[in-house]
Amino acid sequence: MLHWFDSIILGIVEGLTEFLPVSSTGHMILTNKLLGYEVIPEELKTFEIVIQFGAILAIALVYRQKIFQVLGLGKRESVQGLSVNAFPKKKLNLLHVLLGIVPPMAVAFLFRDYIKEIGFHPAPVLWALVVGGIYMWVSEFFYESGKIKRTSETMDDITYKQALFIGILQCISAVWPGFSRSGSTIAAGMLSGVSYRASADFSFFIAIPIMTAATGYEVITNLDQFRSGEMDLGFLMTGFIVSFVVAWVVVVAFLKVLQKIKLKHFAWYRFALAALFYIFIMR
Repeated sequence: MLHWFDSIILGIVEGLTEFLPVSSTGHMILTNKLLGYEVIPEELKTFEIVIQFGAILAIALVYRQKIFQVLGLGKRESVQGLSVNAFPKKKLNLLHVLLGIVPPMAVAFLFRDYIKEIGFHPAPVLWALVVGGIYMWVSEFFYESGKIKRTSETMDDITYKQALFIGILQCISAVWPGFSRSGSTIAAGMLSGVSYRASADFSFFIAIPIMTAATGYEVITNLDQFRSGEMDLGFLMTGFIVSFVVAWVVVVAFLKVLQKIKLKHFAWYRFALAALFYIFIMR
């Protein structure tokens, strides 16, 4: 039987980990184990789909102005009666977003059966935590060593080539649960010459369409669970609201202290999590 306490705990874990480079998958598996779910019930799988919507809504709220800009719905500035858009100025647009999301979405769709059958087993997730941490650490080392020329300070400076590079490297996390989508995109951005802050912004921004598509697909394939009426609406809404609030606070706070928290710090955290994962899940 699912308890409201579980709803709150899982909502907090989802909100805390979905957008940080720490692997939300690893945390959710470990949390389910600690809550006593040896085998995850179908109702809980449906619940985890719902709370992802809360996290998506939170990130969309944070980047709402940029969403309007990319969709061409933002306010146009003017200078002496002329539209600023009349001047050649780089801006993030829909093509940047597509280059960043199409490769991982296509790969995830093609390998969806493999991901569901094998990808979420403890061993692959454990190794993803370790390898993903090493990848982030190495990427930051090259970024801070000066060997990579920084060419994009903001999201609006990102080139099509950089967006595509980020999209391609993001494919690793698409087929390897636990690797961390945000970790792969932030590190890829830094390797391509995008600043740490812009890499984080772009990672969070392209998470909106990626997670919307992934969650929407899960909803369609699990419609029977929603139609059955077996799920407690209060249980679902509690997790949804908690996930939304926590995800919003986490993203806003992370962006404010970004320069103080390096990827290597997240890498160390991932190694510690991998150790806990091994102790509680695999032994």
